[in-house]
Amino acid sequence: MTQNTQVLLAKRPLGEPTDDCFNYVTAQTPALEDNQVLIKVVWLSLDPYMRGRMNDMKSYVASLEIGEVMTGESTGIVVESKSAKYKVGDRVAAHMGWQTYIVADADDPRLMAVNLDNGTLSAHLGVVGMPGRTAYFGLSDVGKPVAGETLVVAAASGAVGSVVGQIAKLKGLRAVGIAGGPDKCRYVKEELGFDDCIDYKAGNLAEELAGACPDGIDIYFENVGGDVTRAVAPLLNSGARVPICGYVSNYNDEDMANAVTPFHILKELDEVPEHRFFVVTEWHAKWVEATKQLGAWVKEGKIKFRESIGEGIENAPELFRGMLKGRNFGKQLVRIADENID
Repeated sequence: MTQNTQVLLAKRPLGEPTDDCFNYVTAQTPALEDNQVLIKVVWLSLDPYMRGRMNDMKSYVASLEIGEVMTGESTGIVVESKSAKYKVGDRVAAHMGWQTYIVADADDPRLMAVNLDNGTLSAHLGVVGMPGRTAYFGLSDVGKPVAGETLVVAAASGAVGSVVGQIAKLKGLRAVGIAGGPDKCRYVKEELGFDDCIDYKAGNLAEELAGACPDGIDIYFENVGGDVTRAVAPLLNSGARVPICGYVSNYNDEDMANAVTPFHILKELDEVPEHRFFVVTEWHAKWVEATKQLGAWVKEGKIKFRESIGEGIENAPELFRGMLKGRNFGKQLVRIADENID
């Protein structure tokens, strides 16, 4: 019988999540009922939003309870099926947490078929998956780009930011990234094709950003918060838009309820820009459409991407901590198993 290892939330972190915040449990998977499938997880996605779910505070989605499986999306292969909807060998994406096998109802809305014509199984957790769709809808529907405008995106080498800037270039905008370190900035400019990229670790962010944006900033795609937002805010033009995807610099704060967020910083401006927090589930009905478009751009070489790959579910907590500190280069993934059908 198949053994499934799950990673549970053992306790709420105070600041950075330590190893004792996670508990590993291994148990036999139950026999399938009608219309259920068994999925072998191949790839696990690690994303900044997971840190917020570990806190006990009001948010756009309910907090994890102690003892629940850590939230997260994965991709894998159907290895057993009692459903007409999925057959053995089908590739799927499932938003069902940190675990090595998943028993799911075939009609569960958290389950989605993966079409490998749009990209690899791992890419469906990155450039053509949730982060790519987040960039796609956040920029187009919240940022409302217009050719000739200037866009600035924080965490520009990351899974979301890298796609935001490349789509902006496809739409005729000037794209300026902010990233940590010369290697990431070089990648953003030379490989992804941004017009410029500022190293926030170099110590003169505000001055360099002003130099890179001589006509001001029309769209700021927010992923980071803190000092990055403070540097951007004075450069925002009248009529600017700020899609707020997240603010990772605050996620390990010990008192998130009193954190200074991008909302506080933007509302201190004489002219408060149009801004709002958004989540990609707002466009759930258009996910397939977005994935097809992103996949086409990747095939055409118009969007490039990079993956940081760790090995084994036992290493997920350390990789998670590293991602929150920006140690990853591109989309952070954990390889759980090979892509063979057992």
